[in-house]
Amino acid sequence: MGKLRKKHNWKGRQQSDSQKPADEGKTEVVVELQDGARLKGVDESNALVLPANKAKKKKASATPVSTKKPLTKKQRRELQKVLERKEKKAQRADILTKLAEEEDVVKISSVSGSNRKRKWKEEEEDEEEEQKAEESSDLDTSSDDEEEEEEDKDVNKTTEMGEAKETTAPSQETEEKQGVKEEQQKTERDGQSEAKVGEQQQIQNKKLSQPAIFIPVDRSPEIQEARLKLPVLAEEQVIMEAVRENPCVVICGETGSGKTTQVPQFLYEAGYASGSGIIGITEPRRVAAVSMSHRVAKEMNLSTRVVSYQIRYEGNVTDETKIKFMTDGVLLKEIQKDFLLQRYSVIIIDEAHERSVYTDILIGLLSRIVPLRNKKGMPMKLLVMSATLRVEDFTDNQKLFRTPPPVIKVDARQFPVTIHFNKRTPLEDYTGEAFHKTCKIHRMLPPGGILVFLTGQAEVHSLCRRLRKAFPFRKGNTTTDEEADTSEAMRKFKKAKQKKTSLPRIDLDNYSALPVDEGDEDREAGIGDEDDEGSDLDIGDDPGDAEEKADPSIPLYVLPLYSLLAPEQQAKVFRPSPPGTRLCVVATNVAETSLTIPGIKYVVDCGRVKKRFYDRVTGVSSFKVTWTSQASANQRAGRAGRTEPGHCYRLYSSAVFGDFSLFSEAEITRRPVEDLVLQMKDLNIDKVVNFPFPTPPSAEALVAAEQLLVSLGALKEPPRTGRVKEMEQARLSCPITPLGRAMASFPVAPRYAKMLALGKQQDCLPYVISVVAAMTVREIFVDLDRPAGSEDESSKLTQRRARLTQMRRLWAGQGASLLLGDLMVMLGAVGACEFAGCTPKFCEENGLRYKAMVEIRRLRGQLTNAVNAVCPEVGAFVDPKMAPPTEHQVVCLRQIVLAGLGDHLARRVQAEDILDPKWKNGYKTPLMDDPVFIHPTSALFKTLPEFVVYQEIMETTKMYMRGVSAVEAEWVPELLPQYCHFGPPLESPQPWFCSSSGTVRCHRSSTFFRVGWQLPAVEMEYPDGLERYKLFAKFVLEGQVCPKLKKHSSHLLSNPSIMLKTWARLQPRTEAVLGTLVSKRIDCRDALLSIWKTEDKFLLSAYCQWLPESMHQDVAKSWPPI
Repeated sequence: MGKLRKKHNWKGRQQSDSQKPADEGKTEVVVELQDGARLKGVDESNALVLPANKAKKKKASATPVSTKKPLTKKQRRELQKVLERKEKKAQRADILTKLAEEEDVVKISSVSGSNRKRKWKEEEEDEEEEQKAEESSDLDTSSDDEEEEEEDKDVNKTTEMGEAKETTAPSQETEEKQGVKEEQQKTERDGQSEAKVGEQQQIQNKKLSQPAIFIPVDRSPEIQEARLKLPVLAEEQVIMEAVRENPCVVICGETGSGKTTQVPQFLYEAGYASGSGIIGITEPRRVAAVSMSHRVAKEMNLSTRVVSYQIRYEGNVTDETKIKFMTDGVLLKEIQKDFLLQRYSVIIIDEAHERSVYTDILIGLLSRIVPLRNKKGMPMKLLVMSATLRVEDFTDNQKLFRTPPPVIKVDARQFPVTIHFNKRTPLEDYTGEAFHKTCKIHRMLPPGGILVFLTGQAEVHSLCRRLRKAFPFRKGNTTTDEEADTSEAMRKFKKAKQKKTSLPRIDLDNYSALPVDEGDEDREAGIGDEDDEGSDLDIGDDPGDAEEKADPSIPLYVLPLYSLLAPEQQAKVFRPSPPGTRLCVVATNVAETSLTIPGIKYVVDCGRVKKRFYDRVTGVSSFKVTWTSQASANQRAGRAGRTEPGHCYRLYSSAVFGDFSLFSEAEITRRPVEDLVLQMKDLNIDKVVNFPFPTPPSAEALVAAEQLLVSLGALKEPPRTGRVKEMEQARLSCPITPLGRAMASFPVAPRYAKMLALGKQQDCLPYVISVVAAMTVREIFVDLDRPAGSEDESSKLTQRRARLTQMRRLWAGQGASLLLGDLMVMLGAVGACEFAGCTPKFCEENGLRYKAMVEIRRLRGQLTNAVNAVCPEVGAFVDPKMAPPTEHQVVCLRQIVLAGLGDHLARRVQAEDILDPKWKNGYKTPLMDDPVFIHPTSALFKTLPEFVVYQEIMETTKMYMRGVSAVEAEWVPELLPQYCHFGPPLESPQPWFCSSSGTVRCHRSSTFFRVGWQLPAVEMEYPDGLERYKLFAKFVLEGQVCPKLKKHSSHLLSNPSIMLKTWARLQPRTEAVLGTLVSKRIDCRDALLSIWKTEDKFLLSAYCQWLPESMHQDVAKSWPPI
């Protein structure tokens, strides 16, 4: 349709809604008369009177105009601010209400009413703002911008719908006010509904709230009073809130803050052990795990069935256990059995600052286990506790923790410790320096225990002996451990007392009359440094004054402390010293962090530590005395401020201390890691290089570990062809073999695990278990090489050495047994000790360390159970009356040891090859340029076999081999083919067919890798290649493989030996037989018999070409010739 044309006067005829009738637009006139009379409008008596004025009509506008003024942007913003302020106020009230419900704490301010004025003031301010907003909405502000009107159109829609159509100004204003109020109410309702929806979504997203759990613990008042003094108790709420909100937490607190004993109690009281899970705490040392479990059980007033421990060989864990202390190796073994550790709800890694190998591995594994447990709905918490502030390896390592865990620092219960440095640093005789410093402290300073840090067991005993002589202690008829030393010192003291003593001549000119500076009191006392040679308090500083004179008037209670010390001797340091004596503990770094000794006020720090270093290439281990780190030195100094202000005397200068490394390097960076790599491969972690180590080992160590495991057969060999990059990656990701899984189940080193895997032969398993247990436990013999302190002690030591030498010869045996060497001595010692009941008396009489023998007994039981679990058909058991091995079993044991320690082979240097005197009686190893020697205490020291294998090489004055056993040269190619380079098969004797094995055999000569030692030719299987197929074809034609074909050998058209000729390819019959065998890879009897089961006519046609045609039917009837 077309557009309609506008007609005449269309605008005048248009009807408008806004047009009003004349009578409606008429204004009424009100006239007030006297006496209050009112006259309205026109007099009713004259109805014909017309109105005086004409009724006015309003023109309808072209566009309808809204009588309700829309809200501007400014007005909307002000209204929005008011609504947001109300929402914040409502949310704040909700938050405060929730906090009050959770904490159940009534605020004092709300009770006292101190906030009423502030609340009233806030309410008045809100009301004023609302009034201002209403007034601003009444203003007649029109916007010239059409876009603003269009934006506000939707907002004012509801107000326009309810608007009254009146023309008077007052009614318009009231309607606008009502519209604004309605708009505000609607916006408030919308905001509240949106807030409620958001709160509901937040509630849905939140985890379900759980009721607070508190497990009451009945502690004694004394224990509770002692606990309140620990600094960690003040941080209980902070720690538990962090544990509740985070899956992993790092707690950093100095030794003595109480974190080891109190944090497990916090978790127990919070209910983390009330369900199906228990609380597990790992310690790097066994002594700490045992002692801490007893301490926590005593504090919580619970039995050892609830608070238990588990170490490598023993434990008291029961079904009732809720708190379990264990060594880190025990937990690593549990991860192998149950990767998710479903038995535990919390794992605490204690002493993480020591950075032991197993601790680093556990932290890496748990960083993956904890998220897995949370995903499966079985949450587990991880706490890492460290005594130093070096936690960056854990928190800043993105590979370890994607979200950095919170770090809670706990202040130690530490009194101020004054540090005293020497002006000069003794480079050699630091033990003598420690002796003189201890004597000065004991003579001149107030009461308080003395703790001396040295490096090793020999130094500890030497200093203890000197201090006991200088300050002998005797109480009644009891003496100290070194009774001979004390009696000798008392005897000399009595003799010296009878002699006339001459007092020193004092010259006052040697002393200054000026007062001493107050800040130099240490130098005045002769304690802080060693440069005060003119001081009258300088005792023992002169080189000539080597020893202190015995002074029983001030006795010193001297005790040693080191890791190999018997537990009953270690426990003495925790007991109070006898009355009238001062406690002096001479210790190694075991007293640095693991144990807190009470009553220590003075610390003497030599600044050294003995560490074991391994050469990654040669495998040589050596104990070296090196400077300690600044963190360790501060740990030692902190031992003096546990109970009162103390002093630390450092036997080195401040400049030397400044050169110390900040922290000690992690153990994983300075030891071989083949055992860890095998355990991780058993956990299906093939790419060990990608494992999240806190401090990763070097690439060289990982490559060496993989190479060793491949040579032992625990890992599959990497491919030797392909791209260089792919080959490098394959070298570090070799998959584990079934033999490797069996080896991983044994809790010993991979070399010893290989020996256990081969021990089933010739009923040698009980002997292999005993030898491996003895090799695993270190130092089974007592060290009798220490210097004697007196004549009596010297004679006793001489008698004990002679007794031990005699017993070593007896245990080594004669003939074949002697060739087993030191391992036979270990086996004889273990058997004799078990036969005698493993009593302390027997061990002391025969030079055995009782603690080591008990450990060997437990390890034998553990290894026997592990072997039975892997091979139930073996049925191994621990026989306390084990008989010595037979001659044949000794030979088998030597071969098993060679298979396990193949990379530790050494050959004696021949006399004609000696060009340097230092090589006399020396041995050459494949990886070392320097000679190594058999130790004088070894059973093979005088025999000097040509080839030996050794347990390890220790570097002291020379390179000495430990655990030496003799092997035969012809065993090497058979048992260690992976280390040998073989030549071509020998022509004489010629290769032959072995009827028992069904293979082609030959003799081959070989050389040992890298060093090129010529080894004797040995019989072995013919190497792979075309020649092997030719020889097998020859033996088939001759009837050696299948005896039924032997009757046809005389009718062959050609001699089978032509198969080996260079021109054999010229004859079709040779090519037919050879091609048929090569096509199916048939090179042994078993392969031939297996293919005849599926293809009974295999090789028939090729064989018939060697026979006359008249015999073909007879041969076909009897084929295959089985």
